[in-house]
Amino acid sequence: MEIINNGRHARWRVRMLIFSALLAGLVHSAPALADAEPGKPNIVVLLVDDAALMDFGVYGGEAHTPNIDALAGRGALFTQYRSSPLCAPSRAMLLTGMDNHRNGVATIPEVIPPEQEGKPGYTLSLEPGVATLADYLKEAGYRTYMTGKWHLGSGEGDLPVSHGFDRSFALDASGADNWEDKSYMPFYAEAPWFEDGKPVALPEDFYSSKFIVDKAISYIDEDDTAAPFFAYVAFQAIHIPVQAPAEFTGNYDGVYDEGWEALRKARHEKAIAEGLVPKGAKLAPMPKGSRPWSALSKDEQKLYAARMQVNAGMLEAMDFHVGRLIEHLKARGVYDNTIFVVTSDNGPEPSRGDDNWQLALWMKFNGYHTGMKNIGEKGSWGFIGPEWASAAASPSDLFKFYAASGGVRVPFVMAGPGIPHERVQSFAMVTDVAPTLLELAGIAPDATGRRPMTGRSLVPVLEGDAPHTYGPDDPAGIEVSGNTGFYLDGYKITRNMAPMGDGKWRLYDIGADPGETTDLSAARPETKQKLLMAYAAYAKKMGVLEMPKGYSSTTQLDRNTRERVLALHPWIRIIGVILVLLVLAGSIWGIRSIAARRRAERAA
Repeated sequence: MEIINNGRHARWRVRMLIFSALLAGLVHSAPALADAEPGKPNIVVLLVDDAALMDFGVYGGEAHTPNIDALAGRGALFTQYRSSPLCAPSRAMLLTGMDNHRNGVATIPEVIPPEQEGKPGYTLSLEPGVATLADYLKEAGYRTYMTGKWHLGSGEGDLPVSHGFDRSFALDASGADNWEDKSYMPFYAEAPWFEDGKPVALPEDFYSSKFIVDKAISYIDEDDTAAPFFAYVAFQAIHIPVQAPAEFTGNYDGVYDEGWEALRKARHEKAIAEGLVPKGAKLAPMPKGSRPWSALSKDEQKLYAARMQVNAGMLEAMDFHVGRLIEHLKARGVYDNTIFVVTSDNGPEPSRGDDNWQLALWMKFNGYHTGMKNIGEKGSWGFIGPEWASAAASPSDLFKFYAASGGVRVPFVMAGPGIPHERVQSFAMVTDVAPTLLELAGIAPDATGRRPMTGRSLVPVLEGDAPHTYGPDDPAGIEVSGNTGFYLDGYKITRNMAPMGDGKWRLYDIGADPGETTDLSAARPETKQKLLMAYAAYAKKMGVLEMPKGYSSTTQLDRNTRERVLALHPWIRIIGVILVLLVLAGSIWGIRSIAARRRAERAA
């Protein structure tokens, strides 16, 4: 299978030369920012949405990501980092250094069952006493900015302006269109964008990755003081709808033509070659219900290959705009004193847009299509589906929503002052990011009256003072909507809920079997029991609620969406009642007509 398109590098160099010339003309006259206080670096957190472990070029992916790769080339590339399987909990943990049940964002509004709504840890917004990285940095004299996807609530006190950010342009939704100011799914009536806490519209020339970087640059440039800055830049790429400019999508012609089984195998082989998994590590089979690539018609194969091309193009477009931010910081003289973090909130998105008549009807009324016409551009509702998501997640099992490695093992790169150039094999978690950045900034946060962080600083590992952040007796856990991964001493117990899982606990040796292919429950019952007991202690301490019997995230999403749509559009319920009454009236009229005819026949 062709993994790299030979012609795209030349086109990329031409674009970069043109861009560099334009950029030089735009920023050469801008005054350089004063050097930040020694020991107080600037901090930029770049959060990608739904990227798999191997999606970035530096991890072996097909997408051309030279700017992210360059950061990894001068910093630390983590190979055993874990996030949560869903976006909002991951974002809350990233910003607070705190387990998602402790900070209030245990899951997401789209899939929460009514039994959990409003319970402690399940309010789905940052709860009282929860401080963010921005809160701590602002108290230490940092300027703090946020642009992009928020998804942590938009009620009173929920938006970034109430959580330590001086300026923000935030989307409070799981996603939105990347070209226009509109919603991408029935759960949202519109795309809820806010600037500094106030509803705001998007410009006509909007493209999400470009705009999110533009806003970050404008906020950074507003103040030329010597104070350091923290910029949280949360991209919509590569969340549904998968959309990208045609000039990026075109770079991947032919790359995915051999299908998802071929890509899954190729990434697995590359993961072994790159040391992401050990030699001999098994590759889990494609998930249940997966369609063989060969079962698709030629037209379907062409369409699905094009969808994956847009996915890669969207990553490349995002990286291009990351490059614009980096070049701007260099031009302003602050790049060398800036710490960068690049990671993903969870693994690849498996949802489809072509297998639900209700979603199809909604798309029809909202100007979307899922076909080849102008794929990736305005009006195109792009997705990759479960088979491509499984291929992208290789060498891991499953994908977003689930606590299998494909849902939680994602890329993580750090670069900047105090960060050595090395590959970090030590286990790390999303809750470790905030305490690490605070320590690198020389800040000991005052947690008086606040909930304490549960994450650990990675600085001892980065500085070579410790081999591991988590020792053999240190448990670490992730739970979102029943999907659970719990780690201890090289083992993992995992539980995945319906529809892809059965809710049963399984035991894996994640060192030898990172793809989670061989359940050791029967072979190592004492180890499994040890982890189950440790998980029970974790669940009690963190306030984890059990899921209702028969819970399925997809079923709950359908229910919650219907309720949300009816709440947003009460006239639908009224029309439904009228239709039911008309059907009943028609039935009564029909019964009476039949009865009258029979009486007439008997009388005759």
